Amino acid sequence: MDDVDQSLHDFQIQERTRRIAAGWLASFEAALAARDPAAVAALFHDESHWRDLLAFTWHITPVAGPQAIAARMVKEQDRAQARGFHLPAARRTPRIVRRLGIESIEAIFEFTTAVGRGDGIIRLTPADGREEAKAWLISTAQETIKGHEEKIGANRPTGSAYSRNFGGDNWADMRRKAVAYEDREPTVLVIGGAQSGLSIAARLNQVGVDTLVVEKWPRIGDSWRSRYHSLALHNSIHLNHLPYMEFPPTWPKYIPKDMLGNWFEFYADAMEINCWTDTEFVGGKWDEASKTWTAKLKRGDGTERVVHPRHLVFANGVSSYPMMPDVPGLADFKGTVFHSEGFDSGVGWEGKRGFILGTGSSANDIALDLHTHGVKTTLIQRGSTTVVTIDPSARLNEAIWDEGGALEDCDLVVSSAPPPLVVKAYKAVTKRMAELDKHLIEGLKRIGFKHDFGEDETGHQMKYFRRGGGYNLDAGSSELMIKGEIGLLQYDNIDRFVAEGIKLKDGSVMQVDLLVLATGYYPQKELARRALGPQVAERIGEVWGIGPDGELNNMYKRTLQQGAWFIAGGLAQCRINSKYLALQIKAVELGLLGPL
Repeated sequence: MDDVDQSLHDFQIQERTRRIAAGWLASFEAALAARDPAAVAALFHDESHWRDLLAFTWHITPVAGPQAIAARMVKEQDRAQARGFHLPAARRTPRIVRRLGIESIEAIFEFTTAVGRGDGIIRLTPADGREEAKAWLISTAQETIKGHEEKIGANRPTGSAYSRNFGGDNWADMRRKAVAYEDREPTVLVIGGAQSGLSIAARLNQVGVDTLVVEKWPRIGDSWRSRYHSLALHNSIHLNHLPYMEFPPTWPKYIPKDMLGNWFEFYADAMEINCWTDTEFVGGKWDEASKTWTAKLKRGDGTERVVHPRHLVFANGVSSYPMMPDVPGLADFKGTVFHSEGFDSGVGWEGKRGFILGTGSSANDIALDLHTHGVKTTLIQRGSTTVVTIDPSARLNEAIWDEGGALEDCDLVVSSAPPPLVVKAYKAVTKRMAELDKHLIEGLKRIGFKHDFGEDETGHQMKYFRRGGGYNLDAGSSELMIKGEIGLLQYDNIDRFVAEGIKLKDGSVMQVDLLVLATGYYPQKELARRALGPQVAERIGEVWGIGPDGELNNMYKRTLQQGAWFIAGGLAQCRINSKYLALQIKAVELGLLGPL
């Protein structure tokens, strides 16, 4: 087949694929408009899934099975009034893809609801050219609220209010006044100024919600700058952009921590985010009568400021306070001991004996740093750990973004996956990772390292969602352990700590100069308990971890405590989910959405 014939063949496939997708959407809209559950269900395979992000349910809602999908869609349609389903010319065209081993037509569609515009994804089979197809996946996501669209692109501010305002305030004057909050209360108080806090603040700014970010560190980005000296991101740059502003194309594939911290500071300024640094959120109390919080803030100069926002957004990360383990005899140890949160680098410890309690990513990165600085380094393993090489294995989870195309289209594909398909995908990816890392894992097992692939063979990603740890994205420490250049000690062999180090169960003593506790952090529920009190924390319930519906507990959505919200995760998670969290807060402010 020559180039002309190939081009014609490709065009014919593309047109047929578009026709099938458009036909399915037309049938779907007609069945939905008729409020006909049977007709809606007939468009789906027996094993099918729907994930709704606010468009129908004003919640993050997964539904499985054609009858359940049809019943819920028809039930919600009176409120949603979803209509105008179409394939947008400006978006990624429908195409044949292989997802979870299923060859499918995948199409991005747009639609409108009673309150604004929505986006969605369908996957249809068969994809062999027949004109009839059924869906095995559909997602629907609210993207805008009519009349309150993001102030971007053609909708951007004109700047006339300050660009040539002779005799009045210029842009810098207006920014100083906006940040001071001398004449008003913030509508939203965001606690934490890293990727979570900056993402949600930027989103809220663009839909006109007055937002203040408080950050306990002296500068935005210090929460990253303060981490251990050698840290860089473990996933690649092309999926880690913040909302509205992509990283420069000259930047490295894996961003160093200080580079990222500097970008956060620049981003906050460029996105006109109101930030109070060197400011700690002390605690808050909800006033049911006024529907506001009384939030106490402690400034770096020792003064306190009380603000009364209608919303608190906790953006402190997946974890909160360092978890200090109860280790027998640790109080008797005379060497240096601190949590991994306080580790900087191995400088000054050359020739010493350093032990790290833990075998997760932070523990292994710290071990590499200490080893590089000439420290006799040993990792202490307490529990089984999933080990994955950063490249190539961990990069398998970046496959959607590796496909190229507009970032918003890739994000939409990623956000379309309901929990059962997420689990199925991670099982498949973990199986491939095990093949790629086979020799490394076998080497670790030979030296007595306890390794696993997750409780249901879903690997490190589901460990992250379920417990926030228990894995190592390996940057080279595992090979050094196998070679014996970094030591490995099983915690089961330890009797107790003593003044000079570790006493083993066989009676011998290992000399220790430095002990780093890479033992993780308390979950966010502990943060809520300390900040809002035990009663409110219990009302909210678990934060992070997998809930009964398979979604993350109380993340990116309304909680049972009115006005309390949570956002956390990696940069891609924060970029994607900040959009839906901001829309919910805006909907509350507009009276479109009430408490749970």
